[in-house]
Amino acid sequence: MEKIWIDLANSPHVLLFRPLIEILRREGHEVVVTLRDFAQTIELARKFGLDGEVVGDHGGRSRVKKAANLAERTWALQRFVRRERPTMAVSHNAYAQVLAARASRLLTVTMMDYEGQPANHLAFRLAHRVIVPASFPDEALKRFGANSARVVRYVGFKEQVYLSDFVPSSNFLDELRAAGAFAPFGESAFDPGVHPIVTVRTPATMATYHRFENPLFDRLLERLNARRDLVAIVLARTDSQREAIRRQHPNLFLPTTSLDGRELIAASDLVISAGGTMNREAAVFGTPAYTVFAGKIPAVDRALIDAGRLVPLRTVEDLDVIKFEKKPVGLALAAPKLAGEIAQAIVSSRGPPWPLRA
Repeated sequence: MEKIWIDLANSPHVLLFRPLIEILRREGHEVVVTLRDFAQTIELARKFGLDGEVVGDHGGRSRVKKAANLAERTWALQRFVRRERPTMAVSHNAYAQVLAARASRLLTVTMMDYEGQPANHLAFRLAHRVIVPASFPDEALKRFGANSARVVRYVGFKEQVYLSDFVPSSNFLDELRAAGAFAPFGESAFDPGVHPIVTVRTPATMATYHRFENPLFDRLLERLNARRDLVAIVLARTDSQREAIRRQHPNLFLPTTSLDGRELIAASDLVISAGGTMNREAAVFGTPAYTVFAGKIPAVDRALIDAGRLVPLRTVEDLDVIKFEKKPVGLALAAPKLAGEIAQAIVSSRGPPWPLRA
């Protein structure tokens, strides 16, 4: 059996790895967890009972600070390895973990579903096993140095790993009301049968792959702020984003504590995101989803667009196609076996070192 070290470096990693950790432990493997103090990672991990050691935080938007932070966290994780002595390292492209694991001569497994991340050059070249969705372009794998001997593909979307067995709570609207989400309607004027709930996710402006402006997102917020016939819940990625939006758009609700994203998507009538994960969660769950991502649309999102589950918005005129209405009954894209298949791909990585391409 393995002693598997999983590094949760961002909020979505918590949801993705929770069912995988359950499967791995059920099969007899020991799992140890590290957490990065970024976004809602720690809060969500505690909520789902994933105890782990907090190691490092985010380096900010500057490339220089990112590099320094990466080195600092890598060294700290190496100390964790020397103390815990895991036999395998697994993450969703947690770059500090990949570096620390390879420096410690650990079997290293990384997952990824976005070919537009420049740091794939680092993780894909160093990892012994690279796990990607079937839609991930072959050309990108080759460009990032992941030869076919080290690549495992799965059919579907990583969001199906943790949404396939999800059953929404009947009390989540009460939680939103208590948090003040319906305040623009007064204490009792909000009618969940009439007023649409719109969930909006901000751009990942601090991410390495996000080096461009997104004026369309600003126009979207202006339109939502002017409406009085819906509830707009905006999920900011950082405190600075939250405060800037709050000052400019006072009629939007910006929660200051983490909400269960699965519950929120289930309760929402549509989701509009400038990133990818939340859009894919909505598309998988059957909630109408729109993307205002300003960069090149990822292949995994293109697959959902081709399937009619995600609508791209590229111009101001495209904002007119958004249907601000109560959603119809959606059909979820269930994949109940996917978590087990990915867990098996992880543990089957054991073997002689794979050849690495420079």
